[in-house]
Amino acid sequence: MAHVRQIKYLLSYRYTTKSQLPNRNNVVAGYFTCYQNPKQKQCAPTIYRDSNLKIKTTPPKSLRRAYFVALSMMQFTTSVPYLHQTKTHFSNSNPSSMNKNNQIPNRNTNIKPWFPTSKALTNFGDTNCMEQLLVHCADAIETNDVTLAQQILWVLNNIAPPDGDSNQRLANSFLRALTNRAAKNGTCKMLVEVSNARNNLNIETHRFSIIELANFVDLTPWHRFGFTAANASIIEATEGFSVIHIVDLSSTHCMQIPTLIDAIASRHEVSPLIKLTVADHANIDQIPFHVPPMLDLSYEELGSKLVNFARSRNVTLEFRVVSSSYTNGFASLIEHLRVQRLVYSGEALVINCHMMLHYIPDETLSLIHDTNLNSNSNSYVYDTFSSCSSSAAVTVTTTATTTSLRSLFLKAVRGLDPTLVVLVDEDVDLTSNNLVCRLRSAFNYLWIPYDTVDTFLPRGSKQRQWYEANICWKIENVIAHEGVQRVERDENIGKWEQRMRNANFQGIGFGEECVGEVKAMLDEHAAGWGLKKEDEHIVLTWKGHNVVFASAWLPA
Repeated sequence: MAHVRQIKYLLSYRYTTKSQLPNRNNVVAGYFTCYQNPKQKQCAPTIYRDSNLKIKTTPPKSLRRAYFVALSMMQFTTSVPYLHQTKTHFSNSNPSSMNKNNQIPNRNTNIKPWFPTSKALTNFGDTNCMEQLLVHCADAIETNDVTLAQQILWVLNNIAPPDGDSNQRLANSFLRALTNRAAKNGTCKMLVEVSNARNNLNIETHRFSIIELANFVDLTPWHRFGFTAANASIIEATEGFSVIHIVDLSSTHCMQIPTLIDAIASRHEVSPLIKLTVADHANIDQIPFHVPPMLDLSYEELGSKLVNFARSRNVTLEFRVVSSSYTNGFASLIEHLRVQRLVYSGEALVINCHMMLHYIPDETLSLIHDTNLNSNSNSYVYDTFSSCSSSAAVTVTTTATTTSLRSLFLKAVRGLDPTLVVLVDEDVDLTSNNLVCRLRSAFNYLWIPYDTVDTFLPRGSKQRQWYEANICWKIENVIAHEGVQRVERDENIGKWEQRMRNANFQGIGFGEECVGEVKAMLDEHAAGWGLKKEDEHIVLTWKGHNVVFASAWLPA
């Protein structure tokens, strides 16, 4: 059987003379696979069209990819930029067919080259084409195909400037992430020098003051949607309680709490006592990354300002910080709450999870074996990599079922018998261990923040730079990192719903008053934002696409 020796492609497609081919068929030049015959060393074309222009043989995937990149390059130059000096052989090469610069002239024909896409490939500003290029680049980097990866990076640098339109800036962010991944991937390290000439690969995330962060969060419904839905649900669930204990697991550093304090103060003549507990991982060494947005002050200072704000609204607020991290499923926080429940059993306990739980490791990062996962258990089981000093953390070696810290955290929360659990997160799945699958999922979701930014922030503004730097950070973490370094592991609403039900929670719907408040909030923003209800949940949409979901849960 013949073996593939090498694949060559042309930058222009043309026909050889009919007399050169068997059965007088036309070859689509650009698709050539050279087979080495054990008896006769010769190269024969394997991709051709008959007189009816039907493809007789399907080109291999690697050849289709190479031709796609070559066709992309035709839009910018007739010469190919190589990292290394390579010698390319052409079928029916003729010195007269070369121009004076030894370049192949671009010969237009009426026959389109074969490629598996429904859209024309000449529109390289199209997001589908950019996605294809990014996918091929990721595949080339993973297989250490330096030449092909460099060629695709070169094309992307031409069609995706960092200051272009929303689609170009999106593609540029993925380009930076792929370049950073290449820096860690064997022989592809040399590609960093190529992209460094065009892009600064360092992402500078801003540290916000409280006022800056409050204004930043209010720019878009991305967070305000969850704040509004959660506050309405919390007020309804805690009606009649004299003490409300709120555990705020939020990526926005308690920016939801001032509006909640205002809402509570306006509904009660004598406001209930509010206890606010937050998890702080600023001083924990095991944290791989500090996730943006980041504050420029400590949680103790933040708590002092919140207490003063609550006092100005005639609300008594107790603020407590527990040193705990998402890396081990907030183990020390769970133990602290367990002790508190034994002492203060009559208070309303609300677990408010706002875009934070997807940082807890899931099944794709580590497998944890637990022999006792029923909801009445007081044991909280961790994997052997957990660095928790809490007495609640144990390692179980007997294998019965396989689960993750994410599911174990929810089961531990269920063991606290909370009054309400609010879960708000981004409706996208970024957990795949396959880079290409993860890239496609991220690309088809993260176009939304780039598309929305034009509606509320002008070009060149500081806030816009901060906003897009945070998106770039997320893209880089999803694409360039693996293992414990990859902390952005979002799951869609379906997976979270299954986890909550497995932990013995039941969903409750949002009332008309809550939905009305969310709609009123959306009216303050651009017309593209919308709201839809899915079962008991509500979902924030942009131009009809799911963005963020909000859900409320009670112990079953």
